[in-house]
Amino acid sequence: MLTIVLLLFSNIFMTFAWYGHLRFFKDFPLWQVILISWGIAFFEYSLMVPANRFGYSFFTGFQLKLIQEAITILVFTLFAIVILKEELRWNIMLSFLFIFLAVFFAFYQESNR
Repeated sequence: MLTIVLLLFSNIFMTFAWYGHLRFFKDFPLWQVILISWGIAFFEYSLMVPANRFGYSFFTGFQLKLIQEAITILVFTLFAIVILKEELRWNIMLSFLFIFLAVFFAFYQESNR
């Protein structure tokens, strides 16, 4: 559970680092936006590294990556709708469904093993 919480918060920071400037720093020079993003990303890394270290005792590397991707999609979807004011269309939702199916299959265990 700690891994999931840390991944969630790290993804919130990273989403703001990567995409927040599209809304909040549009008029800033690119070099300033890069420095601001690096500053925000420091907090993302401060959470992501422990999340992966703790999580690796319970999950495989593949599973950790797929969990992280699923959380990233959830966080970004909320960000895109609330902050960027973008519309969530059917083709985007279908694309996300396939990624969530990848997470399901990464954790799927055949009962005969």
